[in-house]
Amino acid sequence: MDIATYIEHSLLNPDATIADIEKGLVEATLYGFPAVCVSPLFIKTAVSKIDTSKMQLATVIGFPLGYSVIEAKVAEVIMSILDGTDALHMVINTIAIKNNDWQYLGKELNAIMPIVNGKGKVFNVIIETSLCSKQELITCCEIYGAAGVHAVIAGTGYAEQGTTVETIELLRQHLPNSIKITAASGIKNYSFAMQFINAGASRLICNNGVQIIAELAQQH
Repeated sequence: MDIATYIEHSLLNPDATIADIEKGLVEATLYGFPAVCVSPLFIKTAVSKIDTSKMQLATVIGFPLGYSVIEAKVAEVIMSILDGTDALHMVINTIAIKNNDWQYLGKELNAIMPIVNGKGKVFNVIIETSLCSKQELITCCEIYGAAGVHAVIAGTGYAEQGTTVETIELLRQHLPNSIKITAASGIKNYSFAMQFINAGASRLICNNGVQIIAELAQQH
């Protein structure tokens, strides 16, 4: 198995310079990563530096806290699509979850999914899984599974606790097989990466993908 084919190279550091982004884009191309994720500010830079026919260009919406009002997320989505992104990773509103306001999450979906689908873009949702109870995660699976998002992304990488293997297993158990699962936090090394893949993750979003590949090479 070529683990590089699972890695989405994350270039979301809040202090990233253009030089950092350009270096990351070169790495993504060199190692054959299937996707790269940049902040909305760097979408145009990425479009000019990579072959988007071979590598998916993703960006984040409402990142990392997710509690932007719906109208703000809609504006982010529209601008990101205009700038040239292929996929949008939206952080859902955790505050709505904790207040059992599932209707709000439905409104968020109804406002954004038609725009994304209408432009033929990929739409994924990010759940800060470490802040949610098991039942809250199951309810999220029911909502986003029924909505038909492309993938559920577990974690932003900004929470105090990362995603666990058990969480990936729970999501896989309660989501339709057609919906992919992405692990996006807690991927410390090659061993952790393989645990997430074996638990049901079909993609890993991480900023240490190069190190994971180097670690694998050392083992052989």
